[in-house]
Amino acid sequence: MNPIILLAIIVVYFAILLFVALRTGKNSNNDSFFIGNRKSNWMLVAFGMIGTSLSGVTFVSVPGAVGKDNFGYLQITIGYLIGYVVIAYILLPLYYRLQLTSIYGYLQQRLGQLSYKSGAWIFIVSRLVGATARLYLVVNILQISILDSLGVPFFVTALVILIMIILYTYEGGVKTIVWTDTLQTSCMLLGLVICIFYMLNHLGLNVSESFVAMSEKGFTKVFVSDYHSPSFFIKQILAGAFITITMTGIDQEMMQKSLSVTKLKDSQKNMVTLGFILLGVISLFLYMGGLLYLYGISEGGQITEVVKAGVSSKEFLLNGKDVFGDKIFPEVALNHMPGFISIIFVIALISALFPSADGAMTALTSSLCIDVFGLKNKEWTETKKESFRKRIHLIVAFAFLMMVIIFKLINDNSMIGLILKLAGFTYGPLLGLFAFGIFTNYKVKDKLVPIICIAAPALSFLIDKYQSTIFGEFKIGLELLIINGLLTFVGLWLIKKK
Repeated sequence: MNPIILLAIIVVYFAILLFVALRTGKNSNNDSFFIGNRKSNWMLVAFGMIGTSLSGVTFVSVPGAVGKDNFGYLQITIGYLIGYVVIAYILLPLYYRLQLTSIYGYLQQRLGQLSYKSGAWIFIVSRLVGATARLYLVVNILQISILDSLGVPFFVTALVILIMIILYTYEGGVKTIVWTDTLQTSCMLLGLVICIFYMLNHLGLNVSESFVAMSEKGFTKVFVSDYHSPSFFIKQILAGAFITITMTGIDQEMMQKSLSVTKLKDSQKNMVTLGFILLGVISLFLYMGGLLYLYGISEGGQITEVVKAGVSSKEFLLNGKDVFGDKIFPEVALNHMPGFISIIFVIALISALFPSADGAMTALTSSLCIDVFGLKNKEWTETKKESFRKRIHLIVAFAFLMMVIIFKLINDNSMIGLILKLAGFTYGPLLGLFAFGIFTNYKVKDKLVPIICIAAPALSFLIDKYQSTIFGEFKIGLELLIINGLLTFVGLWLIKKK
């Protein structure tokens, strides 16, 4: 596909986003930016949050992971649904009762000022790392697929995309994002469905026949019964539930949109609906992943086992190129499918890119303004507060640019595995802080809380690094998040006040 045409499509797509932003961002203020004036429609929020929850990582990494883990990611997704129910009926009532703009204000009321600041900073670091890892994946695909051939450097690509995001979030914030995320989620899901139908037609298979073909390759295996394995189904389901509770329920970005809904009951409907929709959508992504490998095999590709430095791994060679994991969808869509499918892939990919990045930038701006700098308590004019918030927004965008460049240097082969691994270290203290606040009545020695929040991830890192010495054949997977949260909880228990 001609890269000039693909680039033109991206520009037109962004122009549409900017038009929506201009229409929805009129007469916006700080309250609009932070919580959408608490007037968002719950159905729009639920639908738009699909795009935020999935992101470009799900769009590319989940289908690519089928070659390695089969349909095993569905185990985590079942846990996600459990997590959304917990958020709806435990956390949301708490947030609405306290009328919070930043959810970390709960920690201030419950545990103290330093606990509040610790929670806010943990979120800022966690979301910055997670969001930029997702952003990097999509920017890198666009770079390799389109812009390398035009001689555009990676740094320029990342900078231009971040400027695009700034332009349509700068004024309206959450008020605008609720609408742009709905548009982008629609484009992403439409692209997913069209790609599935095209591959079924090309392969000459119906849905049941495609499942038989995938089963013969072993792709349809969901549950892992070996309790020693990091992918043991009970561990994966538990990890999925806690990942959702932390990365959604105690994450300012996700809760910022939910709290923009007027009524608690509607916000709860939004959350539970989101859980069921995600279960179905991720199942579709896994199904598409199986089709991608079948399609690649029909084009002459094959999966092979390789051993490097004593470690066994897999490759998927297609026309002499290893396109295993994150690389298979871009390779097949752009180089082995007709031009119109390439266009649909690019539109769907950038539709997956923007919701995860724009929401994260807005949420980080909100948390820095409210939690770190105490913007709401400053005796400034509204104009001065708005000017300050916009400066912070630009600083956050610069931090995104730096992190994307760092991930370019790391260049991990499967970003979804890396993101979930990092979440285990960064979100664990938040899980412990909220759990201690909700499930105990104790106060803590507030000045010691930051030490606990640093010590718990450090201990978790050591446990993960030396797990073979500590546990033998038993392997820790994504439940590292639970261990980290538990260590934080125990640490807070040790510094509780009588």
